[in-house]
Amino acid sequence: MASQSSFLDKVLGRIGRLDTEGLQTVVQRLARERNFLETLFNAIEDGVLVLDEQGRVIYFNHAVTQLLNWPPGEVEGRPISQFLPELDWKTIASQAAQGGPRIARHEFELSYPRQRFLRLYAAPLDVESRGGAGMALILHDETEARQKTFEAIESERLHSLTLLAASVAHEIGNPLNALHIHLQLMGREIKKLRQSAIAPAPRGLSRARRVTEADAESAGAAEKIEHYLDVAKGEITRLDYIVTQFLQAIRPSAPKFADGSLNDVVRETLELLRPELDNRRLNVREKPAPRLALAPLDGGQIKQALLNLIKNAMQAMTPGGTLTIETGQNTEEVWVSVADTGGGIPADKVNMIFEPFYTTKKKGTGLGLMIVQRIVRQHGGHIELESRVGQGTTFRIWLPRREKQQKLLR
Repeated sequence: MASQSSFLDKVLGRIGRLDTEGLQTVVQRLARERNFLETLFNAIEDGVLVLDEQGRVIYFNHAVTQLLNWPPGEVEGRPISQFLPELDWKTIASQAAQGGPRIARHEFELSYPRQRFLRLYAAPLDVESRGGAGMALILHDETEARQKTFEAIESERLHSLTLLAASVAHEIGNPLNALHIHLQLMGREIKKLRQSAIAPAPRGLSRARRVTEADAESAGAAEKIEHYLDVAKGEITRLDYIVTQFLQAIRPSAPKFADGSLNDVVRETLELLRPELDNRRLNVREKPAPRLALAPLDGGQIKQALLNLIKNAMQAMTPGGTLTIETGQNTEEVWVSVADTGGGIPADKVNMIFEPFYTTKKKGTGLGLMIVQRIVRQHGGHIELESRVGQGTTFRIWLPRREKQQKLLR
């Protein structure tokens, strides 16, 4: 750029002494330099925009059309605020109008044509002028960097969870086992007391004399204690489930891959849950894809992920609801979806449901979906979520196929 500036300075210094041939040479030189700069800008991955002093678009490179989905022939000469109304262009323009080598930085989010996080750098075209030279804008795609930041934060959160759970899960597990065993022993002794209270008396005594008032009271007390024991056993079972979830979260086992079919995993999972589904009076709609390709997967871990998703769907529905399990594939992946007709998830809570300990259920642990996400990631896949309040929720798990077919780029 220094050589170009020197060339322009020389031309401007003797522009009045150039003849027709000299002017033609200058124009050709400028045209070549313009083509060079345009080729250079179009090769840059960042978007480059140039605005005039009124904020109208006078130039943008190919990267802008990809980042913002702009049609090339319908943008030039129009105000930038029509295409990016999210930004406060008055403030940006006032900062550029102050002159000097200052750069304004702004971040914003786009949802179309796909969700992106962009960082905008704005600087005056002429640092010597104040407000009369327009602005140069650089658009940098921060989506991947931000995603990596979120993943790093999530990894740190999981590490903290691991330290917390590892310190308490083992200590809680042993007392729970002891309590469960002693409650069973107490239950057996109470049954013996009930049986002795209503045991037949010797011959010759009437029924009224055989069952004394004390025996009746003992039988009633034993029945109440049995009820209390059943409640205690249920709570211990729930605590044991929570500890198990903790241990699964902090001690993830590496998947043992083998070629398997998602249709088989879905069938085995539904057979396991069929009694509970029938007890809740839920309708089950199965849509297995015919000739579904095999994929490298750990059947036990995928079954565990489906169990968590299906149980969440069951708890989200009332009797008469419909659970839909569907499988499918494309050239690179296979997928399975779990859909319910429950109340759905509000938009402001969708981004939180995979976080540890976050749950919308009264007795939930907040670890089930986190475990599902970990299993899917260990398989090299990803999980999608679509939810509408009042209509239901759909989770879709995508898993890669071993042999990817060749695909031509558009």
